[in-house]
Amino acid sequence: MKVSTQWLSEYVGIEDVTPEQLAEKITRAGIEIDEIEQRNQGVTGVVVGYVKHKEKHPDADKLNVCTVDVGSGEDLQIVCGAKNVDAGQKVPVAVVGAVLPGDFKIKNAKLRGVASQGMICSAKELGMNDKLLPKDQQEGILVLPENTEIGLPIVQVLGLDDAVLEFDLTPNRSDCLSMIGAAYETAAILGRDVKLPSIDLIEAGGTASEHVGVSIEDGELCSHYAIRYISGVKIGPSPQWMQNRLMAAGIRPTNNVVDITNYVMLECGQPLHAFDADKLGKEIGVRPAREGETLTTLDGQERKLDPSMLLITGDDRPAALAGVMGGLETEVTETTVNIALESAKFSGSSVRKTSRKLGLRSEASLRFEKEVDPSAVIAALDRAALLLSRHAGGSVAHGIAEQGGGKIQEKTIPLSLTKLNAYLGTDISMLELKAIFARLNFKCADSAQGMLDVQVPTRRGDITRDVDLIEEAARIHGYDNIPTTVIEGPTTPGSYTKSQAVRHAIRRTLTRGGFHEAITYSFTRPENTRNFTSFSAGTHAVPLAMPMSEERSVLRTSLVPLLLESAQYNLNRKNADLSLFEIGKVFHASEQKVTVQPVELTMLGLLLTGSRADGAIGSAARKVDFFDLKGAVESVLEDLGLEAEFRADSPDGFHPGRSASLYLASAPDKRIGALGQLHPQLQRDYDLDDTYAAEILLDELYAGAAPEIEYRDLPRYPSAQRDIAVVVDLAVEAGALIRVVRESAGELLEDVRVFDVYTGDRVEEGKKSVALALTYRHPERTLTDEEVAAAHQSAVSRLEQTFAAELRK
Repeated sequence: MKVSTQWLSEYVGIEDVTPEQLAEKITRAGIEIDEIEQRNQGVTGVVVGYVKHKEKHPDADKLNVCTVDVGSGEDLQIVCGAKNVDAGQKVPVAVVGAVLPGDFKIKNAKLRGVASQGMICSAKELGMNDKLLPKDQQEGILVLPENTEIGLPIVQVLGLDDAVLEFDLTPNRSDCLSMIGAAYETAAILGRDVKLPSIDLIEAGGTASEHVGVSIEDGELCSHYAIRYISGVKIGPSPQWMQNRLMAAGIRPTNNVVDITNYVMLECGQPLHAFDADKLGKEIGVRPAREGETLTTLDGQERKLDPSMLLITGDDRPAALAGVMGGLETEVTETTVNIALESAKFSGSSVRKTSRKLGLRSEASLRFEKEVDPSAVIAALDRAALLLSRHAGGSVAHGIAEQGGGKIQEKTIPLSLTKLNAYLGTDISMLELKAIFARLNFKCADSAQGMLDVQVPTRRGDITRDVDLIEEAARIHGYDNIPTTVIEGPTTPGSYTKSQAVRHAIRRTLTRGGFHEAITYSFTRPENTRNFTSFSAGTHAVPLAMPMSEERSVLRTSLVPLLLESAQYNLNRKNADLSLFEIGKVFHASEQKVTVQPVELTMLGLLLTGSRADGAIGSAARKVDFFDLKGAVESVLEDLGLEAEFRADSPDGFHPGRSASLYLASAPDKRIGALGQLHPQLQRDYDLDDTYAAEILLDELYAGAAPEIEYRDLPRYPSAQRDIAVVVDLAVEAGALIRVVRESAGELLEDVRVFDVYTGDRVEEGKKSVALALTYRHPERTLTDEEVAAAHQSAVSRLEQTFAAELRK
């Protein structure tokens, strides 16, 4: 919102405050001032002149010699090349000694042998934004109204002696989208009174209801609609002072009728619209659009409408988009004589939907979207009618044709002084608090000991609770005046949640192991959702309503395809050795067309391809394999205090003979992950060499994980080592052997690991030899050979019973 300080001074006294000081005070009270724009870009010595005569230059076809009266008692001779200069005009004249923007100084000169004692100026030469001028003033010199006084400084005539403050408003402060709202805010900050413009409207002729009738079809979408009928208007330019204020606010003047509606909108915050009453019809309706209806708006675009859009109609024909933009057919033009002036309270959500659907934003829609003050509907209508009677020669009919409205109730909110001081850490007295609300123009009354009933004006729709009143009191009291106090009450030291700690531990383990974290899109193409096994009951991808492209049209169901795309991207740039991981969410829906909330799962994805490390001197680099990936997964789980079980499996998307499913030893029936080499077809699709990937369901790790570091004493007593080699069927998994050994060897068993697997001539066909290293230790004494032998024999016997294992001789 651009706020002219010159305009603002009409409502509140700010003559003793510089624009810079005012901006500082307003910013400290909660509304940031983005910019202070000085409208005078360096103009001095330019006055209003009257062109008495114009003659052609004797030696130049495109130049004119003008005799100009600037009120100094002596006419000036000025050579001017503008096409639109003519006798009888009032124009800006830079006399000798004047300075124009850019430090351009005016001196006596000769142009083609003819003396020139100054310069007749265009708006651009005065440093004005000529795009904000009426279209007929954008070319050539600036022509001033006929009633402009000769000799007046041009900065005064054009309102250039003004500073404009740019209010950066948050969505809740829509009350300051008007000059009067800005005046209330300024008056509260400075502790001064607000002077509102008087509305001494004179009504004449018949009544408004004789000319127009009003009906509202849906009171939810439009709670109040009012029309004033003004006859006999004369279309022309608006007064110069009004044009100056509109341009300061960034609005281009058009004609007196349109300018007055814009002026009142800026002044009161209530958008208005003027219809040509003779084109509109007698019956004005407010209703939703019908399917297939169209409306050509003021910008010349034909808009296709639907029932979600609110229309203003004349004799049931579309005439305007409610709260957004008027229609071209009922536009006020040079031939307009009678006006139907509209003021209304439209639903903000309805205006917002229409504006978004049509991609059509306006100053009016901006205000309606944030909900206008219901008490301003009639006040703004009367104010505009008064200005139309003064500056457009209109005759205002008696009364208002309206529907809706009614008595407007102001909110009354109880406020505790004790609560206010407890929240702010202040010691504000009841008398001081009443003075603060008086500055805000909020009425208040004592309701009980230490309690106030505060009546909030309807212009402040953002204040609904006592905490809002506390914020207002803090602003006006001054944030700088609130003392620094020691924090009271219980405090909680910051820490990770369990899930955050687990993810942090995983990142630490993997990055130390040489992995790089990847962050990929949550959106992917539909083909990427078909290759990998889902870990939930949902089997469908979630489609996006408005995708960026086909490549990003559904939510991912697995992390692996996006990691493969990252690998492909790196490989194409000669980076072939990759160790990547990602922690992120995947999404599954239980139905093709989503009607219930999809399932969100947090997953860990891993990918290995290329060489594990550069070859050392005298040795070649080693290609990554399944066991590198398995080791990385085991490291993660070990650091979380979890024990994993790997079972040979063929999950979707993986190589049928080089992959496994992952289980926790504490929950052997719950599959929590898959890992292995990618399916050969997938590797060909992505043009990758042997690539290994894993995907693990993190939600299952959170409960049992212990990411905190646990300490224990170093062993004081020696361990006893025993090795066994058992011959079992090829189908028996090494993990199953380890699990049985742990269960049967008892508490003395400290560790068990596989150190060799052999198949060959010395082992029967269909069999394999698995060698296990077992470590026994007691934490408080040295073990005897008999104790170790008993534990060891128990393990061997259980292997023989469970797997028909034979000790290899």
